[in-house]
Amino acid sequence: MTLKKYNFNYCLNINENKPIIIFLHGFIGNIHEFDEAIKLLSENFSYLTLDLPGHGKTEVLGGDEYYQIESTAQAIINLLDELKIDKCHLIGYSMGGRLALYLTLHFPERFIKVVLESASPGLATKAERLERVRRDDQIARKLTRSIIQADFAAFLSNWYNQPIFGYIKNHPEYDRMIESRLQNNPQELDKSLRFMGTGCQPSLWEKLQLNTIPMLLLVGEYDKKFISINTEIAKICEFAQIKIISNSAHNIHFENTLAFVENIRSFLSAAS
Repeated sequence: MTLKKYNFNYCLNINENKPIIIFLHGFIGNIHEFDEAIKLLSENFSYLTLDLPGHGKTEVLGGDEYYQIESTAQAIINLLDELKIDKCHLIGYSMGGRLALYLTLHFPERFIKVVLESASPGLATKAERLERVRRDDQIARKLTRSIIQADFAAFLSNWYNQPIFGYIKNHPEYDRMIESRLQNNPQELDKSLRFMGTGCQPSLWEKLQLNTIPMLLLVGEYDKKFISINTEIAKICEFAQIKIISNSAHNIHFENTLAFVENIRSFLSAAS
């Protein structure tokens, strides 16, 4: 008997005869990450949302290796099997976008179309990955200190000072977003960062040219780093198209929800 390694917190909402989208949130997010976008999409789609390992109410019942991208991807496929979802659309943001790309490249038979928001294929070289592991380890230690100092909110404030997030702190709903982020457990986030961070995941760059699933790459106009990364993805991957979304940086679905939804609706509804 195989022991269960995950207890996923998920929500499956079926809109009869409407295609299913699975949404994968980013680091420090949770099952409610895409709520505002889903409200606008729910008339035309069914949806599956979940807390990824290390986030929200999902429990990892195995060892630390079950926070890794390979194990997490297989667990999501197993969940789709349990829910009898043979094929669906896939949307992933940032960390969830990296996971979505991994799923697309390793389980292409399960997905119809894929939307990657502010995502990357990982780091191409071992030296880059080692440097990123070192940096993520520093961030993880800050997370640990935030537990001791009972100052997780200060950690989040510093996190959103990063240039990739542009002017997100000026958004009228920023405080509400932070309240949602505070529902996470910093100790679990620490494990997610250490074992599923960009430096830990295998590089997917060489597999991009093998992809045949239609992909939409969304990047915000103020997120120069990910514009560069996704421009390169689109050059390598014949089936990928890139859209730069105005008035947003890394977190497009939060900063410019309407444009995010319009692009998704148009892409998923178009004939392949």
